[in-house]
Amino acid sequence: MHNSHANTVTPPQLLHCPMITPPHTRQIEDLQALLQVTRELAANTELLPLLTCVEQAARRVLGCERATVFLYDTATDELVSQLATGVEEIRFSADRGIAGEVVRTGQVIHVPDAYADARFNPEIDRRTGFRTHNLLSFPLLGMDNRTVGVLQVLNKRSGDFTAWDREVVQALGAQVGVAVQRQMLMDAHAEKLRLQRDLNIARQIQQGLLPTAPADVPGFDVTGWNRPADETGGDCFDHLRLPGGQLALTLADATGHGIGPALIMTECRALFHALITVTPDLADVVARVNNLLAADLPDGKFVTAFFGLLSPAEHTLSWVSAGQAPLFQYHARSGQLLELQAGGIPAGIVADFPYDAPTRWVMEPGDFMVLVTDGFLECTDAAGELFGSERLKAVIRAHSACSSADIIRGMTQAIEAFAGGLPQADDLTALVVRRR
Repeated sequence: MHNSHANTVTPPQLLHCPMITPPHTRQIEDLQALLQVTRELAANTELLPLLTCVEQAARRVLGCERATVFLYDTATDELVSQLATGVEEIRFSADRGIAGEVVRTGQVIHVPDAYADARFNPEIDRRTGFRTHNLLSFPLLGMDNRTVGVLQVLNKRSGDFTAWDREVVQALGAQVGVAVQRQMLMDAHAEKLRLQRDLNIARQIQQGLLPTAPADVPGFDVTGWNRPADETGGDCFDHLRLPGGQLALTLADATGHGIGPALIMTECRALFHALITVTPDLADVVARVNNLLAADLPDGKFVTAFFGLLSPAEHTLSWVSAGQAPLFQYHARSGQLLELQAGGIPAGIVADFPYDAPTRWVMEPGDFMVLVTDGFLECTDAAGELFGSERLKAVIRAHSACSSADIIRGMTQAIEAFAGGLPQADDLTALVVRRR
C-alpha cells in the first residue's frame, strides 16, 4: 500500500523551536486590547476608579512593571499623581523632569536607560525601593488636543520599548486623555452644583438671621435692609428688643464678602446679642465683643460696626462706633444733616482698645439717623467714579420727610441708577432710625 506520508520530512530546525508570535499577530492583540480599554474607560464615571483603570490598562497593554498617571494642574502649573503603582500622591512643578518635558513639548519621550538620562529624577526610586530601568512617557490629549496629563510606564518586561509601543501609546494617550478630561469636567460640574447648593443653604441661614420686618418701637420707625454681592455677605443689620423696653441696634461690615466674612459676621452678631441681654452697659459690651473677636480672627480680618441702644421712653439713641462711618444724623428742627465719623478702630484688630464712651442723642420728632455700609459710598459708574457721601446726603435730604423704608428705597434706587446696570461689587446694608 502506498503510504501518503512516507516522503513527509520534518525539518530538523523546527523540532525543538519555541512558539514565536508573529509581529502582525501581536499588533492585532494590542489593538484588541486598546478596544477593551476604550470600553473600560467608558464604563467608569468617577475620576479615581478611572485612573485606576488607566494604570492597570497601561501595564497590561504595554507589558510593563509600573505605571503612573500625572494630571496637569493648569492653575498651579504642577503635575499631580493621585495614583501610581505602589506610590502615594506625587506633586511637582511641570517645569521639572521627563513628565514635565512631555507637558511642555507634547511629545512622546522614550528613555532606554533612566539613570543615564539627566532629566530623570531618582527620588521616587529612593523613596520606594523600586529601580527604574527604562520608561516611556506620553501626553494625555483632551478633546481640544490640549495636554491634560502624562502617562508614564516603567520597565518593559520583555526588554526595551519598541517603535510599535510608541504607536500604541499615542493611540492609548488620545483615548485616555479624552476620558480623563471628560471625567474632570463632569467632576468640576458636580462640585460646582454641590457648592452652589451649600451656598444657597448658607444664604438662607444668613438671611434668616436678619429681621424680616421693621422694629415695633413706640414712637419710632426703625427699618433695615441688606443685599449681599454674593450668595452670602459680610454685612448685617439687626435690632433686638430688650426686657427693659430698649432696642439694641447693630449695623456691621466684615472685611470682604462671601462665605468667610459671613461667618465672621454671624459670630459678631451672636456675641453682641449674648452680651447686651446680660448688661445694658454699652461701653462694656463693645469692649468685650472687640476682645473676643480679636482672640478669634486671623490677622487682617476685622469688623466695622455700629452698636446702639434706643430708649423709646427717653427718646434717646446711644451708640459706639467701632470703625463704622460715616453716620448721617438729621435734625428736623434745623433741617441740618451732619456726617459723623467713627469714634474708634474696627473690632477684632487690637484687644483692650479704649473706645470712647457712648454718644447719647436726644431725638426730637422728625429726627433720624441713617447708617450704611461702604457698598453705598463705593458704588461706581461706568467711568469708575464713586457715588460718594455728597450724593448720598443729597438723596437723604430729598427724602427727609419720608418713612425709614422710603429713605432706604430712595438710596438704593439712586445707586442703581448711578451704576447704570453694572454688577454690584460689594454688599449693601442700611439701617434708618427715625423718631416719628
